Amino acid sequence: MLGRFHEISVATTDIRASVEFYERLGFIQATTTDTWSHPYGVLTDGRLFLGLHQRRSPSPAVTCVRAGIAEHLGEFEALGIGLTVCRTGADIFNEIGFRDPFGQAIAVLEARTYSPVARLASEVSRCGYFDELSMPATDFEAARAFWEPLGFVATDESDIPYVHLPLTSDYLNIAFHRPRTLDRPMLVFSAPDMPARIAQLRDSGVEFSDELPRGLNTRENALLESPEGISLLLLHGEL
Repeated sequence: MLGRFHEISVATTDIRASVEFYERLGFIQATTTDTWSHPYGVLTDGRLFLGLHQRRSPSPAVTCVRAGIAEHLGEFEALGIGLTVCRTGADIFNEIGFRDPFGQAIAVLEARTYSPVARLASEVSRCGYFDELSMPATDFEAARAFWEPLGFVATDESDIPYVHLPLTSDYLNIAFHRPRTLDRPMLVFSAPDMPARIAQLRDSGVEFSDELPRGLNTRENALLESPEGISLLLLHGEL
């Protein structure tokens, strides 16, 4: 339904500050096309791709690419999905957008907006291995019912390191957590040496948030806030 994962699209008011923040974490820039008229950059660790958009837009948004998207609008209508964005036509860059039952933004583009990078997915950033985008949801079954027809497969609900429902796909893993865990989406990273990574980041001047999800050990886990307000959760161990 969605095609292939393209990026987590993030709105920023200062793209330079955002780029510098992620580069400090060990992300590199990808070469972008001239598709967008607004300032736009892509940062990647080889597995996660973050599209930084200096414009007002839903953020973060799960953005995918599916060629000929205008020809497949009926498939979304058949699922009862109401589009919040529908820009299609012969002379424009085609894109659609909609939201899941909990307000998470999703976009589908007709083509890529950046070039592939030579970095391997195994070349992790200073944050460790990118596991998933985790989003708050009050009803895990409703989340499962919405996302599985889009191409994600739910696994068993887990209570480690907090209660969450993981869903997997070929190109992006997502999850849902209780709003009381954190009331906003999180980019979740893990590493067996995470305490050392956190110490190195702190020594290099990276500031951490005091708002760590409840139940997590503050000596082994940490939460970062990017300049544009995106939460990055750093977990000790592996999900």
